[in-house]
Amino acid sequence: MKNQAVVGGYQSTKFFQGEKWLVLTGLLGFLLAGVCAIWVMLYGGPVAPNGDVSKAFSFNAALGIFLLSTAAIIPLSALGTRSKAFFRWSYIALALYSYAAETVQNFRGVDPRFVENGTPFDETVSFIFTFVALLLVLFYVFLAVQYFRRKSYSLSPKLVVSIRYAMIAVMLSFVAGIWISFNDGRVVGLQGNIIWLHGLGFHALQAVPFVAWISARKSHARFIHITGIAYLLGLVAIGWQTYLGHALLELSVFPILAAACFLIAFIPVLCLLLNKDRVKSYDIRN
Repeated sequence: MKNQAVVGGYQSTKFFQGEKWLVLTGLLGFLLAGVCAIWVMLYGGPVAPNGDVSKAFSFNAALGIFLLSTAAIIPLSALGTRSKAFFRWSYIALALYSYAAETVQNFRGVDPRFVENGTPFDETVSFIFTFVALLLVLFYVFLAVQYFRRKSYSLSPKLVVSIRYAMIAVMLSFVAGIWISFNDGRVVGLQGNIIWLHGLGFHALQAVPFVAWISARKSHARFIHITGIAYLLGLVAIGWQTYLGHALLELSVFPILAAACFLIAFIPVLCLLLNKDRVKSYDIRN
């Protein structure tokens, strides 16, 4: 099989292996975000009556990062060739629709999620967008389950453990996204903003596996748990502060707790990067 080698009786696996098209779809998000950024710099974000190109910019960039992160870890899911192909092409199709709906509708002055006084076309796009968002969640739940199987764990124990933490965080992000839909917007109470929980949860896909990647020695495996648990507790603190309807940046218990948790989550990164004796080459099977 391409990009694989057998070492010590085990089949090594590489990041992004076989996921060229998902990677390209992720890069498309950055291209679209760049177009939106240029528009915002020239003409500003708001587009009458209800569009906002700056929102399309952040959405496209965020989805692009999410797809690239997913493409990186799919080889560690231990899915079969057909299952991976099914997930890959389904997700690509859903992502392309999401890019189009978010970008085109905001340029037309229409909020793609919460249409106000829109045409039948706008209502249809919004309805399909909601259905697409649900499918994005369901397909990802299918992928997430794979990392809790022994077959996936055997490919790379440390990395898969980190991905498990990341997947729990992603599920919290999806819950936040559903919360936004039922709430008819991201604002809760006077100052609560669900978008913080929604966005930060997805970034666990980069943060926690990165710790596993630089943890070259077995003795550092505990760092993965420290980062994973602290990151999840930070998200819970943010979620509760939002539920109370308070601003995340106010000086109160839950924002301070969240900041402390995220600080603890990144301490292992600093420790590992400053460790001059660490092994410089990392075998993904460890």
